[in-house]
Amino acid sequence: QVQLVESGGGLVQAGGSLRLSCAASGRTISSYTMGWFRQAPGKEREFVGAISWSGSSTVYADSVKGRFTISRDDAKNTVYLQMNSLKPEDTAVYYCASHRYESMTVLARRGTDFGSWGQGTQVTVSS
Repeated sequence: QVQLVESGGGLVQAGGSLRLSCAASGRTISSYTMGWFRQAPGKEREFVGAISWSGSSTVYADSVKGRFTISRDDAKNTVYLQMNSLKPEDTAVYYCASHRYESMTVLARRGTDFGSWGQGTQVTVSS
């Protein structure tokens, strides 16, 4: 079972940037699709983006496309979420997650496809 720990959240002004990290331990994540999700107060968890196990493919929610970038460093067993041009509506707890199965060829978007989750990190964007 993999353990995931997010970090890098905080308070930032609108238009600013943050870089979230998701450090994995317990097993390698190099053969797993990794995803980022977020949950704002009073709202359901929503998909932010995902990166394939090879790192060659990414997919993003329309709300963050062009502003957020997911990358991975398998040597560090870590996944990143670079967030630029942040908006107040990006305020949420951000979670990283590892897909249930290895070497999936189709990028997953559903939370139920991911079997391991971190505890989350708070991102607050002030207007």
